[in-house]
This record gives sequence, C-alpha cells and structure tokens, in this order.
Amino acid sequence: MFCFIESLGASLIRTIEEVGRLTKFLFRVFYSLIGRPTGVEVMLKQIAFIGARSMPIILLSGLFTGMVLALQFYDVLTRFGSVDLMGSAVALSLIQELGPVMTALMIIARVGSATCAEIAIMRNEEQFDALTCMAIDPIQFVMAPRLLSTIISLPLLTAVFNLVGIFGGYIVGVYIKGLSGTAYMQTIIDTITWEDLRMSVVKSLLFAVTIIWIAMGKGYYVHLERGVHGAEAVSVVTTKAVVASAITMLFIDYIASSFLI
Repeated sequence: MFCFIESLGASLIRTIEEVGRLTKFLFRVFYSLIGRPTGVEVMLKQIAFIGARSMPIILLSGLFTGMVLALQFYDVLTRFGSVDLMGSAVALSLIQELGPVMTALMIIARVGSATCAEIAIMRNEEQFDALTCMAIDPIQFVMAPRLLSTIISLPLLTAVFNLVGIFGGYIVGVYIKGLSGTAYMQTIIDTITWEDLRMSVVKSLLFAVTIIWIAMGKGYYVHLERGVHGAEAVSVVTTKAVVASAITMLFIDYIASSFLI
C-alpha cells in the first residue's frame, strides 16, 4: 500500500512539474510575439500545411458528420412531430459543439502529431542549440509562426466543417427523407444567432492554442522524457501529445460551454 501511495505521489509531482514547464513554454511563445516580426514565409508555409492540406479530411468528415446528424435527428424529431426543425437542430449541433470539436480532433491527428514529431526530431538533432549559437531565438523562429498559423487556420477550417456539415444534413433531409429544402434552410436562418457563431469561433481559437501548445511543448522537451531516448522518445512523446491534446481540448470545451451557453 505504501509503495502504491509513493508511486502515485511521484507521478503527481512529475505531472505538476510538466504542467508548469509547458505553461512557462507557452508564455515564452506568446512573449516572442510582442513587438517582434514573425517570418511571413514560414507562416505561409505552416498555413498551407495546417489549413490547405487539411481541407480534404475536413470536407469528408464534415459531410458525413452532417449526414449522420440528420439521420439521427430525423428519427428523434419524427417521434415528437417536429421534423421540420431538423435544419436548425443540425446547424446548432454543428456550430455550437460538433464543428469545433471534430475539426480540432482532425487537426490533432494530422497536425499535432506531425508537429510534435518534427519538433522532437529537431531537439534530438540539436538544431535548437545550433540556432541559439547563431543568435537566433528558436522560440521566435520555430514556435511562434506555428502558433499564429494554427490560430488563423483552425477557425477557418471550423467554418468550412460547419458549412459542409449543414450541406450534408440538407442532402439527407431533402433528397433522402423528402423534407422541404426551403423549410430546412429557413429554420437555420431563423434559429442561428451571432452568439452561436461567437461560441464556435471562441472554441476554435481556444482549441488552436491548446493543440499547438501541447504538440510543440512535448516535442521541445523530448530530452526530459524518462527512460527513453532517440527515435523511441519521439514516438512516445508524440503519442502522449496526441492523447493530452485531445483530453485537454475536451476539458476546455466543457469549460467554454459552461460560460458561453
């Protein structure tokens, strides 16, 4: 019993240390943005990687999510005689919750894992030490453009996901279930408010910071990972970064919903 408590205490201490280390890292990244220009070329390259190259999976996942939502809501609303409200139900679910969350999960899987692995490899190959020797701040040169690019890209991807999801619901509702297309769109126009759109934007911004922060921080401190080194350490921290990003994102989603609803 004593050994278990001791192990639990040691794990708790390591977790607190890591949270503190990553929080300090995030402050350093934001501080590097104050009054200092960030390379436009690096930012555009990251925006293309995060935004443009993520578009296919966002389009597919948004389309199928909207179609599945329409099927589920059609069954439920038919039982209560409110099937004409399917458009607003699909749109509200996507804009307030599923759009930001599903987009963030797709970006975690594609961008978060790749970014963490890239940063970890750079750390193992001592590229950050080389930049420091050349009087180049690795935080400003490598981390800041990725943070800004994610903050710019994720809200736009979320908006695309929402629009495609609504269109997927339209396909199911109008062409498969025979609902009125005019009624489907009109209920969306009558129901959606600026507060709903604001919630989607705020969540996507919070998720963007969370995803790229954990991915970069985990990779940057790969050399502090206990018991593993080299390529194994890269795989371990990448896996941990994906899991930690998803869990933290869902926790932030609950907190944001509590304050914005």
